[in-house]
Amino acid sequence: MIAESAAREVVDGGPVRLGVLGSASIAWRRMLPAMAGRPEVRLVAVGSRDLARAKLFTERFGGEPVEGYERLLERDDIEAVYVPLPLTLHAPWVERALRAGLHVLCEKPLTGDLARSEVLVRLADELGLTLMESLMFVRHSQHRTVRELVNAGTIGEIRSLVAEFAFPPKPPGDMRYDSVGGGAIAEIGVYPLRTALLYLGNRLDVLGAAVHRDPALGVDLSGAALLATPEGATAHLTWGMEHAYRSSYELWGEKGRIIVEWAYTPPASHAPVIRIETAAGRERRTLPPDDHFGNVLSAFAHAVRTGEDVGLRGAEILRLAALMDKVRARAVALPRGDDE
Repeated sequence: MIAESAAREVVDGGPVRLGVLGSASIAWRRMLPAMAGRPEVRLVAVGSRDLARAKLFTERFGGEPVEGYERLLERDDIEAVYVPLPLTLHAPWVERALRAGLHVLCEKPLTGDLARSEVLVRLADELGLTLMESLMFVRHSQHRTVRELVNAGTIGEIRSLVAEFAFPPKPPGDMRYDSVGGGAIAEIGVYPLRTALLYLGNRLDVLGAAVHRDPALGVDLSGAALLATPEGATAHLTWGMEHAYRSSYELWGEKGRIIVEWAYTPPASHAPVIRIETAAGRERRTLPPDDHFGNVLSAFAHAVRTGEDVGLRGAEILRLAALMDKVRARAVALPRGDDE
């Protein structure tokens, strides 16, 4: 058992010394390549239950391979960890990392429900540690541009929002189809839900929701929800792991629309496109490429070094967790033809 401790001492105030707790695909494909390009962080070690897999990661990205998550947390040369483990492992290992005095950047969502997220957020606050949820898309500059347009009154007051994120079925045995992975709302539904919070605020009521759950797999595969603000703006959200790929959202205001064409998973090399439609005409605006994974890492490092709340922390984590709970509570099961 790791004893509870305060944040580990910063030796030189240089790059945040990171360990990776797990060898997930998202770390290999996106986060560790982004880490290599950010001077604010330095990869020290990768921990895996399979030492050969840890070595595969460190041969490509640097650092030392470590067999076992516990041994990684015991190292005295790291001050923070990135946690890309399956959802059901988030809560226990994030808690262990915090009690070991380590700052934590955890893959989204932090946990599967509000109660467990509250425990971890409270613990991080008590220990004076940074706990950040890596819902990286909100750190992409294209969404800042959209918010600037909305704040400037380009489309007037938002009347409705539509957000859709889905991808085709993965091969059998994929972690997403196991209860350890949390199902579709945790894997992909959090993106449309967070979009609604981003543009419509925190006072969202869930008017209705539905999910398609596979009883054999024990997880939900897709879903939809209808939300509304007290002022009457609505959000229609759809997500799933059994669709053709789609990753977009649309804001419909009293004076026009803004459509974000590749909202949630653009690669760092992609120049995003947003469409603006008003009475003055239609504009297709191309924006500079941006790396939202790298941006999250930079924000995390800044929070670790300064203690500042730079977002994706505390209250933001809990608002998303609370909305997920509300959707699950209202969701009804969707039938399928082969279910009859």
